[in-house]
Amino acid sequence: MALSPRLLPVVVIALAVSACDATRSTDVNRANGPLSVIDDSNLNDIMLTAAAPEEAVAYFRRAYGESPERVDFRRGLAASLVRAGRADEAVPHWRAIVEGNAAIEQDRIDYAGALIRAGNWAEAQNQLNQVPPTFETYERYRLEAMVADSNQQWDRADSFYEIAVGLTTRPANVLNNWGYSRLTRGDFRGAEDLFQRAISYDPDLFTAKNNLVLARAAQGNYQMPLVRMTEVERAQLLHTAALAAIRQGQTDVGRGLLADAIETHPQHFDAAVRALDALETEVRG
Repeated sequence: MALSPRLLPVVVIALAVSACDATRSTDVNRANGPLSVIDDSNLNDIMLTAAAPEEAVAYFRRAYGESPERVDFRRGLAASLVRAGRADEAVPHWRAIVEGNAAIEQDRIDYAGALIRAGNWAEAQNQLNQVPPTFETYERYRLEAMVADSNQQWDRADSFYEIAVGLTTRPANVLNNWGYSRLTRGDFRGAEDLFQRAISYDPDLFTAKNNLVLARAAQGNYQMPLVRMTEVERAQLLHTAALAAIRQGQTDVGRGLLADAIETHPQHFDAAVRALDALETEVRG
């Protein structure tokens, strides 16, 4: 049946709207491709940095299970497992990634880091040896320093620590590691300087404060360092100094430090109380 002339404009408009909708649908579908990749990438970064470790593991395990061809999901799973303290589980994933066609140099660095956490120092060194010397990053040299430490290659370790410090704007942790390396070698003064530097970059790094007290105590100095600390931290550091003094045979000094720790702590300091009781019992016995 022929269309009425009056209906033609309506039909034309309807067809035009339909065609426009189809075009819009095609454009949206096209846009969703790259946008979804960008969204995935952003979400991956968020999950790796901001999410709780086990939550990140669950997210990447599910994502990788649904898209096993996506190496970024497998990287995320491996990295999140390490972050969750499950390096042994991460190692097979990193191994598969570095052996794949989509591997990048950073993958080998991350694999080495997981191996170190899993206690496989020899294989970690093997992986680091395969990284081109031109790939110079903070993480690479931090791991190189740790491996050199494990092999007691002190000059090599010092060199790598120094390079690592120069490649980051937040060197507190690597300075603390370097200081601990010096502490284990018996270079107490050098260790003290490095712990002080670490704290200057991160005044809240309690591990460096505790190590600083140990380095000073090894030199017979049991005074609290002039660094920012809470009452709880001060009590804990006094406890550390006390134990160091007792181990070095200075029981009277240790007893006084334990008493100070108990008095300083805003709540009951059970560990210090038990240590003092044990010391008193030993003296009476």
